[in-house]
Amino acid sequence: MNDVRLEARDLARSYGGRPAVAGVGFSIGGGEIFGLLGPNGAGKTTLLSMLSGLLAPDAGSVLLDGTDISAAPGRMKRACGIVPQEIALYQALTGRDNLLFFGRLYGLHGRRLARRVDEALSAVGLTERAGDAVRTYSGGMKRRLNFAAGLMHEPRILFLDEPTVGVDPQSRNAIFDNVRRLARGGAAVVYTTHYMEEAQSLCGRVAILDNGAVLALDTPQNLIDNRGRSIIHLGVGTADRDLAARIGSVPGVRSVRQVESMSGDRRQVFEIEAAQTEAAVSRILGLLAELDLPMTSLKVFEPNLESVFLHLTGKNLRD
Repeated sequence: MNDVRLEARDLARSYGGRPAVAGVGFSIGGGEIFGLLGPNGAGKTTLLSMLSGLLAPDAGSVLLDGTDISAAPGRMKRACGIVPQEIALYQALTGRDNLLFFGRLYGLHGRRLARRVDEALSAVGLTERAGDAVRTYSGGMKRRLNFAAGLMHEPRILFLDEPTVGVDPQSRNAIFDNVRRLARGGAAVVYTTHYMEEAQSLCGRVAILDNGAVLALDTPQNLIDNRGRSIIHLGVGTADRDLAARIGSVPGVRSVRQVESMSGDRRQVFEIEAAQTEAAVSRILGLLAELDLPMTSLKVFEPNLESVFLHLTGKNLRD
């Protein structure tokens, strides 16, 4: 990691006595894309608001280049760009006029403002539509312009809150390209998303947040290697009341769940979580051979960031 650009120290915030963020701490370096993942209600929005200086913590501190932002709030405002999940554009204005407006809010003017508008429009592929009213834009175009507005003052820290929700693949790739370009230029990027494949491919490190606390923080690959679980779907062509327990006793198997048993026949299908997949599969097949039970199907789903996320936060829906 390059220089520590942003540091959170034991951040806490409660609403009505209920903690939304409870003792969160980490640091983010310049040039790093840092993913912040969590289910609904995990505390991500509150944490982002504190990191960006929009919300004061009840306890703890946020440091920008080693200085507490509460002592110099203007420094954070100048240093950070925020791209909210909701589209924050004026629909009746043109794309160019929107960027001119936001640029002036950041203190830009004259030739620098004009240059930054042109650069931002080019970066998100909207130069040819710059003179059209935003209300005529597609959803993906609005997302790209929303992104461009947060880049107008060339921020050293960029907060992106679900920037690709509902966009087409071309717009998503354009946003990814710009995020990577900003990081290569030295910006620190904080990226929240519900798309695990985005975080896995884009982020150098990710923090998984739930109930206001960080459950895990590491590179996506380390999280997968250390906390991921392979899923084995095994079909067996006969009924055996004790088979789930037998499979569960195989070394490397963490859990077994019968997910299907067809009425009228004797087939069983099991969902098996295992470590060291190849060894576990070999042992399970050896068990079936020993018991003289026919295998009807076998599928192995390798662990990924989504399986880590579900393992840590649970699979139940939340509001």
